[in-house]
Amino acid sequence: MEPPEALLDDSVQPCPYLPGELARLPLRLPLGGLSRLNLEQRLAEGDRRHGLVLYRPSCPSCHACEAIRVDVRAFEPSRSQGRAWARCRSTLSVERGPVGVDPERVDLYRKHERERGLAMEGTGEMTLQRYQAFLGESCTESFELRLHLDGRLVAFSVIDRAEDALSAVYCVWDPSLPRLSLGTSSILAEVALCRQLGLRWLYLGLLVEGHAHLGYKANFLPHERLIEGRWKRFERS
Repeated sequence: MEPPEALLDDSVQPCPYLPGELARLPLRLPLGGLSRLNLEQRLAEGDRRHGLVLYRPSCPSCHACEAIRVDVRAFEPSRSQGRAWARCRSTLSVERGPVGVDPERVDLYRKHERERGLAMEGTGEMTLQRYQAFLGESCTESFELRLHLDGRLVAFSVIDRAEDALSAVYCVWDPSLPRLSLGTSSILAEVALCRQLGLRWLYLGLLVEGHAHLGYKANFLPHERLIEGRWKRFERS
């Protein structure tokens, strides 16, 4: 594996997604920056990124987490997704730029976490320093995709660029604007960017069975999920 990696932590801990479960998420630090091809290989094996480190669920007794990727070339929006994208294009402006770290983003992150019930017990409130370590630092080529409403930042995604894919690291949006379907619109903006760049895949992180806030990813079809080491395809019925 190039570049080589250092194992930082391989302990078993309470699961951050499912109460009562134990999680093993070995944290690995690449000893050098990841090229687009390096990242492509790791994404295909199920890796996710958190700041400078990579991880992949290797839990002792649970297999609820499945890496998920959308087949951009074959993707067709559902009727509701099509309406959301039409509203987005008529109401919001989409902008790509470098990853930002500032109080505006931290405040929006806190609001998104608080009002959607995403705060994890014992982690405390997001600070500028923690935000920098989580989303501001990267071991690969990363950027932001932003949605603005009348000049105000209402949603943004931190995205990694691989050889033939984009990988959505984390998406934040203002939950006080449900009419705009900002979560759905953000993913559709990522799909559109993949197509503009001629890429095949959009990685959406982990689909976690039984997690109320992660199930929406399964609505973007066709997609593939990494199950027992193999990518399995799911089509729209």
